[in-house]
Amino acid sequence: MSTLFSIGTLSDATGCKVETIRYYEKIGLMPEPARSEGGQRRYHRNHQERLQFIRHSRELGFTLEDIRELLAMSEQHGCADDIARRHRDAVQNRISALTALRNELDRMISECEQGQPGECRVIEVLSDHGQCLTDHSG
Repeated sequence: MSTLFSIGTLSDATGCKVETIRYYEKIGLMPEPARSEGGQRRYHRNHQERLQFIRHSRELGFTLEDIRELLAMSEQHGCADDIARRHRDAVQNRISALTALRNELDRMISECEQGQPGECRVIEVLSDHGQCLTDHSG
């Protein structure tokens, strides 16, 4: 028979907070555990493995809905390349937005260094959205 352990032990083993484990159970990402006679949750090794999968996916930036789809795919032995492709595209979009932001900050800093004392281009650009070259729509 497999070893059962408490929610605290599961939390310690995975680095996931107890409240988060309960939340994942509530939204259906984690299966309901067995209960002791006293009503305490009792987890199996498969709960730990699933929680580690969820945590790792979250660390990689997958949404909870993506993780739900990935878990369904793993149970059906399907291929999750569409989900991975969609996530990669979202990451690329964030990289592009962050690159544009970095360039805008570099421009503001450069112009500030060239200004006169008391004339801060950073404050000026942040005060007047029209002077900002970065598209903030997406």
